[in-house]
Amino acid sequence: MELLTKLEILADAAKYDASCASSGAPKRDSLGKGGLGASTGAGICHSFTPDGRCVSLLKILLTNFCQYDCQYCVNRRSSNVPRARFAPREVVDLTLDFYRRNYIDGLFLSSGIIRSADYTMEQLVQVARSLREEHQFRGYIHLKTIPDADSRLISQAGQYADRLSVNIELPTDGGLQRLAPEKNAHTIKRAMGSIRLAQEEAESDKSAPGRAPAGQSTQMIVGADETDDRTILQTAQTLYGAYKLKRVYYSAFSPIPDSPSGLPAQAPPLLREHRLYQADFLMRGYGFEAEELFQSAGDLPLDIDPKLAWALAHRESFPVDLNRAPQALIARVPGIGMRNAKRLVELRRSRAIRYQDLVRLRCAMDKIKPFVVVQDYRPAQADRPSEQLRRALAAPPVQLALL
Repeated sequence: MELLTKLEILADAAKYDASCASSGAPKRDSLGKGGLGASTGAGICHSFTPDGRCVSLLKILLTNFCQYDCQYCVNRRSSNVPRARFAPREVVDLTLDFYRRNYIDGLFLSSGIIRSADYTMEQLVQVARSLREEHQFRGYIHLKTIPDADSRLISQAGQYADRLSVNIELPTDGGLQRLAPEKNAHTIKRAMGSIRLAQEEAESDKSAPGRAPAGQSTQMIVGADETDDRTILQTAQTLYGAYKLKRVYYSAFSPIPDSPSGLPAQAPPLLREHRLYQADFLMRGYGFEAEELFQSAGDLPLDIDPKLAWALAHRESFPVDLNRAPQALIARVPGIGMRNAKRLVELRRSRAIRYQDLVRLRCAMDKIKPFVVVQDYRPAQADRPSEQLRRALAAPPVQLALL
């Protein structure tokens, strides 16, 4: 098969994996060191670093042949899709060629399971080892690990990759057993634990080789079964705590050709995926617990964001006096982020905060006004019913579609 045809098939097959952000990679520079590439340079998948730079990754599968028959996967054994397979050498050559053309800054590589989990993992490690050791490639590498593979192979992958990920696939063990009976939730979590243990060992022994310094991530499919948002976020919270994951990614289920009868006929609203990402950010960045974000229903509201929903359900905490409240509470005000909460606390050390200060900081004034008190401003109707506020602040419905 022509290399270009393989690339078209295996790049398209990789598009369903969302967990390819490049944040957290260590700085490596090839200048003067005989290496090739850099994990910090400016630039086929776009990703973003913590400081906001956009980087491009070659995002492909080693192969879309697979022994497993997961019902939600377009590459499942029984799926009628074109198949292709790269040799490790071909992936290495593509990565180097794309880098030299300034198309990419790194590689995201996953694979279907061929022959065995160990064989597949060996092939993935071979690609990363060749790039690092034979070609001194210093760009970003993200490997999707195979949970059933030997832990020593996963550990080797961490020596060469910036980030490893093990997809948990579905939020509940029951959902995984029903839709992917050949996979095992215990095995997936054991692989996550193996990566975390290797990272802890590397942190305690500075002479040890790096173990995926950008950490590990995972992905959950949303809408393939009836699991609600509360359960999804509780699972994510457990993963963050138990395995120190850098990110949990949420991927809205997309109906696939000739899909089994046990799957939904329609995809969930993409706005649901968006709300889960917003809620996840509140848990990671603002100190929210998953349970706080729900009042009665098991799903997040679609018409308003999770932070506003929490504020409307806890009117007893508002309005917040920005000249007196602790920073953590200020950050929970709709329309104020962590950075502006810190700036406001610093500002009030020198003088009282006024309404125009919020405008200058570019706070979301439409959202913020019912929830704050400053020196020259107090809400005209602080006791306005939450339902009225919700109708006033809810965004108009947005139609999102996959392109």
